[in-house]
Amino acid sequence: MTIRAVVWDVDDTLFDYTGADRAAMREHLAAEGLLDGHAGVADALERWRVATEFHWARFSAGEVSFEGQRLDRVRLFLDRELTDTEADDWFRRYKAHYERAWALFPDVLPVLDALAATHRHAVLSNSSITVQDRKLRTLGVYDRFEVVLCAAELGVSKPEAGAFLAACEALELQPQEVAYVGDHPEIDWRGASDAGLLSVWIDRHGGHTPDEALVGRHRIASLAELPALLGADTRFGAPSTFR
Repeated sequence: MTIRAVVWDVDDTLFDYTGADRAAMREHLAAEGLLDGHAGVADALERWRVATEFHWARFSAGEVSFEGQRLDRVRLFLDRELTDTEADDWFRRYKAHYERAWALFPDVLPVLDALAATHRHAVLSNSSITVQDRKLRTLGVYDRFEVVLCAAELGVSKPEAGAFLAACEALELQPQEVAYVGDHPEIDWRGASDAGLLSVWIDRHGGHTPDEALVGRHRIASLAELPALLGADTRFGAPSTFR
């Protein structure tokens, strides 16, 4: 079946979340006078990454609200009790640095341009509409997408099939007519594949080694490879050059 639409993840797929987060935290820790409390910048960044992943998993499991996970990330990172107001103020100061570092990956606009006339486009993110709407507008790509869906409002998050199927329903297309592009091999690739979409894993840094159970995935190192993949849907035995 012809692929008629591409549904996109945002963070670390279209938007360089990791780069912005690391740059922002580096500046924020210096401004807060907190660098001396860690073994170094690398140690502080790793602590922030661990806190983020731990509380994001709680949010994805429905154990905490979107705003709640932000406050709990701050408390875990600083390792001290804070009121909601204190934690929120700290996060807002970090957020100011983070937003100044926002940027698309260089391959995003070329691929959106290349696919504009042939495919419809939507977003499915495990974030919230408030966050991603503003981010996409600031980055100048909001109008590229017919639909923007986020887990906080959907009530279901990736990798659950319901999240991917909600995107297909919003586009009024069957899963077999939709490709999903994301950076996470489990949350994005496996989730979309299990839901019946053509699942494409953007692995920019080659930091993962596919295990035997995941052999055969559509894995690309740059979005520049995507138009050719969509033009020769390889799920049904057509020749593939993709890793």
